[in-house]
Amino acid sequence: MTGLISNSSFEAYYQELYGDRWKSLRKNLLEKRTPIAFTQGIRLPYMLDRGSVLAAQSLRLPDTGLILDACAAPGGKSLVIAASMGPEVSLLANEPSRERRRRLLKVLEDHLNTETRRRVQVSGFDAAQLGGNHRERSRFAGVLLDAPCSSERYVLMDPNALGQWTPARPRFLARRQWALLSAAFLLLRPGASLVYVTCALSEEENDGVASRLLAKYGPEVLLDEPSFPEGEKTPLGRLILPDTSDGIGPLYIARFTRSHAM
Repeated sequence: MTGLISNSSFEAYYQELYGDRWKSLRKNLLEKRTPIAFTQGIRLPYMLDRGSVLAAQSLRLPDTGLILDACAAPGGKSLVIAASMGPEVSLLANEPSRERRRRLLKVLEDHLNTETRRRVQVSGFDAAQLGGNHRERSRFAGVLLDAPCSSERYVLMDPNALGQWTPARPRFLARRQWALLSAAFLLLRPGASLVYVTCALSEEENDGVASRLLAKYGPEVLLDEPSFPEGEKTPLGRLILPDTSDGIGPLYIARFTRSHAM
């Protein structure tokens, strides 16, 4: 009975968000997607969703300095960033989960050439907590935050996850996402780029979280809308959904710059 109730709650929640579109969107979420082979600047091809490539490429890379990939596992977005870094740029690929960090390390070792790999470090801290360390603030020349999210595509494919889903899940995750995004902004140096990414469908986890950054930090935050054509525009970013983007996504991407007015 609990599973049926939870399933009904899930359907009602997303039906309310997407209306008549939910039926076709749900169908597309359940279809098997075909990843692309990313090959640019790496030793071996790496398979990932094209939306993930767009997310990583949305980060404006500096000429010098250290970039943070705050939630880096399994490593595809780190590869995309590392492949485009200039010779005076390095990357800190961070993953707090020990098991996922092992996978991340293997991906980096298998796919990056020796010179690039030397400029990619791996760490395991909680990025939300690092923002509270004043010595770390303004340290990074760019931050990609691919935040933990509802991942509705995977929920739909996992009967246990679907059975356990409640409307409290997006609310809980939005709080965690805000803690990470707020910290990521504090870690960013003035003039640097911040990209916030989820694979969530709910506005609560997407524009809802991004809007809090503008509300809290005001003129220090400059909205820098992603420039790729895929997906649909939201007030603060772009949302790529598989029913209108040839199976890509779901993926939400918002981009900001930290101003020099501090």
